[in-house]
Formats: sequence, C-alpha cells, structure tokens
Amino acid sequence: MNRFILNHPLDMAETTDTFAARESVTDVLLVGNPNTGKTSVFNSLTGLRQKTGNYPGVTVEKKSGIVTAPDGATLRLHDMPGMYSLTPKSLDDSIAREVLIGEADEDLDIRLIVVVADASNLNRNLYLVTQLIDLGIPVAIAMNMMDNAVSSGVHIDLDALADHLQVPIVPVIASRQQGIDELRQMMFDQVNRDTRPAGSPEEAGPGSSGPASSPATVSFAERFPRRRLLGGLLDEALSPAAAWFGEHTNLNEVAQTSEALRVTSSDQALQTWMDGRQDASCKEDLKRIVEQTRGRLDEMQVPWRMLETILRYDQIDELYSKVVREDRSARASLSVRLDRVFTHRAAGPAIVLIVFALVFQSIFSWAEAPMTFIEDGIGALGAFVYQFLPAGLLRNLLVDGVIAGVGAVLVFLPQILFLFFFLALLEDTGYMARVAFIMDRFMKSMGLSGHSVMPLLSSFACAIPGIMATRTISSWKDRLITIMIAPLMSCSARLPVYILLIGAFFPSMTILGVFTLQGLMLFTMYIFGIVVAIGAALVFKQLFMKDAVSTSFVMELPPYRLPSLKWVLLQMFERAKVFVTEAGQIILAISVVLWFLASYPQPDDYDSMTSRSRIQQSYAGQLGQLIEPAIEPLGFDWKVGIGLITSFVAREVLVSTMATIYNVEEADEASVDLRSALQGETDPETGERVYTPLVAVALMVFFALACQCMATVAIVKRETNSWKWPIVMVLYMTALAYVGSFVVYQGGLLLGYG
Repeated sequence: MNRFILNHPLDMAETTDTFAARESVTDVLLVGNPNTGKTSVFNSLTGLRQKTGNYPGVTVEKKSGIVTAPDGATLRLHDMPGMYSLTPKSLDDSIAREVLIGEADEDLDIRLIVVVADASNLNRNLYLVTQLIDLGIPVAIAMNMMDNAVSSGVHIDLDALADHLQVPIVPVIASRQQGIDELRQMMFDQVNRDTRPAGSPEEAGPGSSGPASSPATVSFAERFPRRRLLGGLLDEALSPAAAWFGEHTNLNEVAQTSEALRVTSSDQALQTWMDGRQDASCKEDLKRIVEQTRGRLDEMQVPWRMLETILRYDQIDELYSKVVREDRSARASLSVRLDRVFTHRAAGPAIVLIVFALVFQSIFSWAEAPMTFIEDGIGALGAFVYQFLPAGLLRNLLVDGVIAGVGAVLVFLPQILFLFFFLALLEDTGYMARVAFIMDRFMKSMGLSGHSVMPLLSSFACAIPGIMATRTISSWKDRLITIMIAPLMSCSARLPVYILLIGAFFPSMTILGVFTLQGLMLFTMYIFGIVVAIGAALVFKQLFMKDAVSTSFVMELPPYRLPSLKWVLLQMFERAKVFVTEAGQIILAISVVLWFLASYPQPDDYDSMTSRSRIQQSYAGQLGQLIEPAIEPLGFDWKVGIGLITSFVAREVLVSTMATIYNVEEADEASVDLRSALQGETDPETGERVYTPLVAVALMVFFALACQCMATVAIVKRETNSWKWPIVMVLYMTALAYVGSFVVYQGGLLLGYG
C-alpha cells in the first residue's frame, strides 16, 4: 500500500474526542470536478464532525471531517478544492494538486482518493479520474447524480466501467442520501485492505461495482489507444523527463511518465513544477529536458501541445463507447428547459434582478427583528451585570468593554445566517452558476467575473457577510479585488449616519413632483459608493492583473436540483461558527481597546463631569483634538474627530457619540433634539455655524469611503489569512475618504456654498 507522507503539521486544531492519535489517523481525500455534488457527499459522510480552516500560508479554504464506521472506526476525510485536472489553472487547483502529488506543506497519511463524479457528465469527469489513477494512490469513485443521468437518457454499465478502470465504483444520489452508507463502508474496506489476513479475499464494499482499488500497475503505454499505435517511440521521447521525476520526486513509475507527458504538453504544468523547485540547476535541467522532448516529438511529427488531452480523451472515448448507452430519443431535461428561460438574453437579467431584490430585501428586513432582539439581550445582560457588580474598573470593563464587544460580534449573526441561507440555497439548486454566467459581461467591465455579483450585492446589507461570500469565487485575484471593494458598497451601518445628517441639514422638499430632496440625497450616496467601487476595481485590476492574459469565460452549468435543507442549514452553522470564533476574537479585542480610549483617564471629579467633558478629556477626546488640524480642511472639528475614532467600532456609533457629546439622552438618527443640537452649534469666536449642509455632505462622503468598521477589518484578515490586505484596505479607503471629503468641502467653499 503506497502512502504519501507530507511533512507539515495541520493548522486545524485536533481534539481528543474527534481525532485519534497521530499514528492511527487515516486520511482520505475527496476530489472531483466543480458542480459534481462533492460538498453534499462530504456533508453526508461527516455530518457535523467537520473543521474549517485555511491551508498553511494561503487563503484557500479546506474542510476536514470525521467519517465513522458502525464499529466505531474513524477516517479523516479532506474535501479538496474542485478541479478539472492536475494541470493547475487557479490557486485552488494548485493547492489540490500539491496535496495529491505530495508537494504540499501538510502531514497526511493518504490511503485513498475518493473521486466524486457526475454520472450525467461522465465523459468530462473521467479525465481527472484517469489522471488520479496514474498517481499510484488507491482510487475509488462515488458516481453521483445517477438520477440525473437516467433522466437525461444516459445509462452506465458500472460493473464494466469498474472493471476497465480497476477501481471500485459506488452509485450515489447525495441529495437524497442514497448510497452514502455503501460509500462509507467501501471507504473503510479500501483503507483496511493492507491489514487483512493473508489469503483473505479483497472485495469492494457492499453496493459497489468492480474490483478493490489498487495502485496503478498497468503499463502506461497500454492506457492509450493512439499511444499503442506509436509503439515505443513516445515512451523513448518521454523517458528523459520521466527519469527527472524519478530522481526528484517520490512518484511511482506510472506517475513519473504521466507527469512527463503533462509538462511536455503544457507550459503551465512545466512552470508549476519549476516554481516548486528551490534549486536553480534543478529547474534548468527540467526546462532543458522538456525542450529536448518537444523537439523530438516535432521530429516525429507528433503534436506535443495538448498531447496529454488528446491521448486521454482517446482513452476516455473508447471506454465511454463500451460502458455507456445514450438514449438519443430522451426528451430535453428539466435543466435544459429551465435554462431557455433563466439564461435568456432578455428574461435572464430581469430574473436575476428580481431574485437579488428579494434576497436583498429579505436579508435587510428579516434580519432586523433578530438583530434588535440580540441588541436588547446584550443590553439587558449589561444592565444585569451593572447592577450585580460594585462600581469600579471590573464592572466598566465587563459591561462597556467585554459585553458590548460581544454584542458587536453577535449583532451581525442574523445577516450572516440569512445571507448564507440564500447563498447555499441558490448554489444547491444550480441557479448561482446561471447568475455568474448572465452577469459576467457586465462584471468584466469592472475587471471581475460574474461570481462577484452576489458578494457585492450582499455588501449593501453588510460588508461582513459579503466578504465571506467571496468564498464562492474560484479565482484568487477576482476574489481579492471583490474583497477590497466590497466595503465601498453603502451598507446598512452607514444608513443611520446618512439619515441623521440628511434629516438635519436638508429640507424635505419635493423635486419634479415625485422625488424628495432627502430621498435623492440618500440615493446619491448609494450610487456614489458604487461608482467609486467600479473605479477602485479597475485600479486594482491594473495592479494585480496587468500581465494577465485575457481568456474566455467558460462555465459549466450544473443541472437544477432540489436543495437539501439539512445541508443548507449546516452551511449556515459553519459560517456563523467561523465568524464568531475567528473574526469575533479580533472584534472583541478592538472593542475593549476602544472602550479604554473612550473611558480613560478618569480624574477625581469624573463623576461630577458632564458627558461632553468626560469624552473630551478621554484619550479618544485627546486624539480627536490632536487630529483636528488634519481634518479641519474637511470641515470637521474635534467633536467629529472623536466620532471618527469611536465609529471604528461600527459606523453607526457616530450617532451615539455625537449624542453623548451634546448630552442628548437615548438619541438615534431620527432624534429631533440631536438634529437641533447639530444645527445650532456655533463657533464661539465667529458666531458662525459649525455644521452646514456642505459639512454634512463632506462627512457623508467620508463615511461612504472610509473603512470605519473593525468587524470588516477582522473578517478581511480572516479571509485573506494575512494582516497585509486589511491594512492596505484601511489605508486606501482612508486616503479615498480624505481626498473625497477635501474635494467636496473645499470645492464647495470655492463655489460659495460654505
């Protein structure tokens, strides 16, 4: 039994109740093309016994879970990123490939690769299957979506297919939980084959087809029909490259020749291997050998470009003709009929807008009640602790620091839960792929793809779930740009600031007999954020993708399916847990720091001071006065400066901060007293108004562009696995906000609107 031992500890904590001791852990990889139902199979096998994290040093998400047999035995199952082949096209592909060939920084004892294949698209799925078989690690196939295949008129002889491939195959319908028990049993049978008594039969698990899996031993030349016609000439041409892999890797003989063919056929595959070598001479040797191999093939008049693809599909086409019978008279599937409507040139975009409007409105409105409930609950808990504990540092820390910080984390949970409910629902039904397809042309103008639509729209409710939703974007560069511009969408936390300032400084006058000035101002702020986001995306595209080669947008549209409510809820639970446990730690820490800045120092006469005096003499107040010269060109004074500092907890905190400064009890954005206080504030020296409509617009522009949200910073750190990108985000958005407010205020003064 071949094993790949990869030398680096997992970055996911292991607990004694879920993971066995290191020497007894058995690792199984779950691999497959995108849209084959791999995640549903993973969820069905592991249930709630899952852990989610990132691969070491990168932002690609990994999931691991425990699979338990009836006798209590366990396997550790790793859900690999979806991939079409071992030639990497993206960061996700690269990570999956490195794990499979033993080049990743992981400590895994891989006993089995389970490939989830879509029975209705068998021809395409077999390409990856044949590549994995050549690695020499035991392979088994979970043939998913058997019902879709039958309804499409595709009938597969699984026994014949298993016999030809020499791997066990288990038919499953993961969405209905059919075949999962048989798949689980087959997995345990396969990984335990090397521990059976000598002479015992090696049988596949119950319900499976074909022989037990074994490492690839069939001669490489025997795998490809066209290869056989070339005799030994192709073997001879590839042998130097195969020898290089034999010397520098742990791949078996078949895998060595397979990789030699791959790097000969693909510049991308060659570059990937070269990037993974530290020794410069080693890289040059491989490059020289591959160039010589390509020269030999040119002499033989064998087209080396795409040679692996040609040879493998020769094999697959021959095999497909033997094991698959297609009923050409079968009626068009439901997916085809639905796509005539949902991907229609005119109806498709209209349906997308309607779906997004419903989802967005649902997130915005349905989350309001539970968010209010959480806020009230946190407030009640704070009041209880306040009454229970004696006055002092401990009470203030717990009530205003820790409990308020926990509330800042939990208050976002309803929006996150609702967003990922709809995301999982749309993804599980197959509609999200259609959305990406339809919106891709528009998003291309922003340097993004159609996959960015949902995260950006979700960010209008809250940037946090929107940024978390970028996990659906396979391209790391597209995902990074989407993350960096998502906070520019005017989220619901900006709304109280907009309402306070618009209500205080702009009359409710009617324009064109239909619109109100206040409504148009609010609409303008939302459009302003979108326009700036488009500009930022184009700039980031030039920074990150200026050397990228333009490629066609190719997307597989999976069949429509009934979603599994069980696993939709599981997705919600996973995302909520990630947010609370990982981003929540950062949010809580920043909350305590900001509480300290706003509460200290406390002089002896602190209790007799007004709220305005208390916050003015605090560290936050001192910082506000310190930065006043810098923000004065924007029309802001030290009081607004305090608001800018404290609102980093959350943008809407500006309202409560200004209410504290002006000693307005229980004020919100609609408070008449707070609006009057802002309108009536005058400079004691000149007698002029401190806050004017121009100042209000400049302040709204600042809040529209600045990253005034610690939770957003925390989630960006979590999603990018680095402090680099949240720092870049804070710096570029703060610079944008400053320049935007400066232009608005100083330009307004020049035009006489001061």
